[in-house]
Amino acid sequence: MALVEREEVLASLEDMLADAVTGRGKIAIVGGPVATGKTALLNTLVEDALEHGALPLTATCSQSESGLALAVLSQILHNAPLTPEEEERTRNLLHEGARCAMSADPLADYVDQVDAHIVHALCMVLLELAERHPLMIVVDDIQHADRASQLCLAYLARRLRFAHILAIFSQSEESWNAPSLFQTELLRQPHCRRLPLSALSREGVEIMAADIVGDDVARRFAADWHAVSGGNPLLVGALIEDHLAAADAGGTPAGSQTDAGIDEIVTGDAYRQAVQSCLHRGHPLAARIARGLAVAGDPGHLDRLLDLDAGVVVQALNALHNAGLVGADLHLRHPQARAAVLADLDRHERTDLHRRAAELAYGQGAPAAVIAEHLLAAQHNGGPWAVPILEEAARQALSEGRVEPAVDYLRLADGACTDDQRRATIKTTLVRAEWRLNPSAPAAHLDELTDAMHRGHLRGSDAVVLAKALLWHGRFDDARDVLDHLGRIGSIMDAETVAEIRAARPWLRCSYTPFLAHLPRVTDMSTQAPPSAPVIGRLEAATALASVLTKGPHPQTLADVERILRGSRLDDMSMDAVECALLALIYGERPDLAAPWCDLFFEEAASRRAPSRQARLAALRAEISLRQGDLEGAESLAQMAVRLIPPTSWGVAVGAPMSVLLTAVTAMGRLDEAVQLVNQPVPEAMLQTRYGLHYLNARGRYHLATGDLGMALRDFQTCGELMGSWSLDSPGLVSWRTGAAEALIRMGRAERARPLLDEHVARCAPGPVRARGTGLRLTAAASEPRQRPPLLRRAADMLQASGDQYELARALADLADAYQAVGELRRARTVARQAQRIAEECEAVPLVNALTQGGPGQPAEPPRTESGPSTLSEAERRVAALAAVGYTNREIADKLYITVSTVEQHLTRIYRKLNVTRRSDLPASLEFSTSA
Repeated sequence: MALVEREEVLASLEDMLADAVTGRGKIAIVGGPVATGKTALLNTLVEDALEHGALPLTATCSQSESGLALAVLSQILHNAPLTPEEEERTRNLLHEGARCAMSADPLADYVDQVDAHIVHALCMVLLELAERHPLMIVVDDIQHADRASQLCLAYLARRLRFAHILAIFSQSEESWNAPSLFQTELLRQPHCRRLPLSALSREGVEIMAADIVGDDVARRFAADWHAVSGGNPLLVGALIEDHLAAADAGGTPAGSQTDAGIDEIVTGDAYRQAVQSCLHRGHPLAARIARGLAVAGDPGHLDRLLDLDAGVVVQALNALHNAGLVGADLHLRHPQARAAVLADLDRHERTDLHRRAAELAYGQGAPAAVIAEHLLAAQHNGGPWAVPILEEAARQALSEGRVEPAVDYLRLADGACTDDQRRATIKTTLVRAEWRLNPSAPAAHLDELTDAMHRGHLRGSDAVVLAKALLWHGRFDDARDVLDHLGRIGSIMDAETVAEIRAARPWLRCSYTPFLAHLPRVTDMSTQAPPSAPVIGRLEAATALASVLTKGPHPQTLADVERILRGSRLDDMSMDAVECALLALIYGERPDLAAPWCDLFFEEAASRRAPSRQARLAALRAEISLRQGDLEGAESLAQMAVRLIPPTSWGVAVGAPMSVLLTAVTAMGRLDEAVQLVNQPVPEAMLQTRYGLHYLNARGRYHLATGDLGMALRDFQTCGELMGSWSLDSPGLVSWRTGAAEALIRMGRAERARPLLDEHVARCAPGPVRARGTGLRLTAAASEPRQRPPLLRRAADMLQASGDQYELARALADLADAYQAVGELRRARTVARQAQRIAEECEAVPLVNALTQGGPGQPAEPPRTESGPSTLSEAERRVAALAAVGYTNREIADKLYITVSTVEQHLTRIYRKLNVTRRSDLPASLEFSTSA
């Protein structure tokens, strides 16, 4: 009922009190759902009783005290203004009445609980007192009163019609709808009235809220608050309290949720506690039904879940609805209400309910996900009947990108399965799922799967998955054993195993070449069942990558790769296909094509909460940024990759992010960080994989930067020997010859460098590709001074077309040096300024320093630079904008995903360019997007 109706109830009670004061006694029964304000209403009346000329005598009943005879009547008489003689007589009567009640038959009717003479005497105490002082007797929650007190109060009710007494009794909805003998006795009296007190209407909620939060906010939120609370004043007050707390904390400004709907309104501790209070104050049976509903999520079959009569369940649901906890659809009104009810369950009861709910749902043919979720909540695998249910739920979860629950379902299925072969299949699926979260997690299952393979319980296709996992973790002897096992079962392979092996062959060819010989060759699949779409995708992508690395990036191959990417999504099988396709574009000298695809898949992996895939894609994106000359971006992405999954979880693939990180920080001149990376242990087995090639190349670049030319040459030559032995000697993969040539040139052995460079250029893909440009730059360094400018101009054109800004800056710096050497000083200065600008954008500090400080071989006159915000690179502008508004170096580093050292170097250049000496002098007008 609306708030104004509550005032009408209060007015009715005041009218009845006025009658009682004049000698026309009245009885009022105020009833309604739990927490609808009955107690507050009575307290209001009690506070105003004296103003109406009546003496209030109150009692509050409790279920825990319902066995104490005359406890309620004792409360009423305790504060009565009796004479000493009356007090002593009353005390004796109460004592004797309690003794009689305790000795009476507990199964007897309540009218036989106390001797009639004692009942009459106790009531006469009140009737005589009323002659001196009009009384207002108020008893809250009368349904919990002891039976002896009820007997006395019923006796009093029959005799107060012409007394100066108003007797008010409040009771809960359950007893209201199922009257007791006491209530029936009261209702027989002509001077008794029932006064129902129901929930607030939407308008009532608005009126209540307006007094606390103001008219505007109350008007905006009244409908949603009413929908969540059902008009229960306790719940409404809690929602208002949570709203104010959120506003005070700066979380949700008032009025921001006008159209949010009930799932988005603020519900916090106050609301959850209010829900639990409603349960505790209501009938225990209603609380039990609420808990069953919270577990089951649906009101259907609660009688079977809780082993209760269907009629009792309906009655309890109605009570919960009237109390504002359950909506018209008989579901809990808000997710936080369900959470509060579940939190009120002890662990044993919650587990038992979920287990019973799972069995009940299974018997009714409920969806697999519903049954699996109950089993998971109960931490109960259900036994053999649940295995296919859990497997199906895991498949659905994986297809929807919900990896964590899928892993949980598979673990339960693994524990429930009693068939060894099926259990091995479940374990293999679990390995694949856990891999998405952390590649090190499946390591615990590899020995068990290997043992299952030896016992003949592992399918051939699952053995391929096992071999890949063993290779990732560097367990090469075990991987060879698994691959050799596949060869031994060749004649009995099923179509799925044949398809998996065919897809694995080009994948091994590109990443783990030494193990290719252990993979059996399989017959043509044209006469067998067609492979699944994910297997075809992996086969096509790995074949394209192998083609790029062995035959070069043919335009048709790259077009096929983009077609594969357009048809790929990060489902539970396609990450290898996506990775191979992106690598084909990267190694095929088209990082510009790979970048948007990589970004797209990274976002998809993030939305699917697959950190392992995010990390692998971040490492790929770091390689792309490195090949585009974005040193800072490459460093940030590589660091992200090793944050998403730690280096120990990367296995031998750690060479991918580590090589990019080492190359980037070396080029940016942060050799203190580079030496830490070089000293960081890496798996020795990594050098038998493609990842080792990148690492050797990066370490060689570091040795070049530190002047350790002998070590640099050894790393590059080792890299070349491996690539040659594997027939993967592609400049697009790793340009080891340019590294070796640079070391030889700086050692004064240009004649040994030229054949390497000629071979490098000959192996490059046709057109203005990055590898050809770097080769021409070093060819110029090994040539006569007058031959250098035209070679370097061609190199710069190629590098500009390929998009590698860092290598372009190096080529332009060499070109400036070449112009200087032949006396073309004006051209030298112009080109040097261009090189400096690009080098600054790339954060290539050593190159910038060489250009601005006139290092060896550089123009004697440093190029003139401008000053002001317009001269800042984009990276410098981001740092300057944050520093100008008070961010510390550590906060800037965290926000931009860079190191503190990088921030410090940025600020040094920013101060010089803006001609300031401290961050407080930085202009506040610098713009920066916080989403960058």
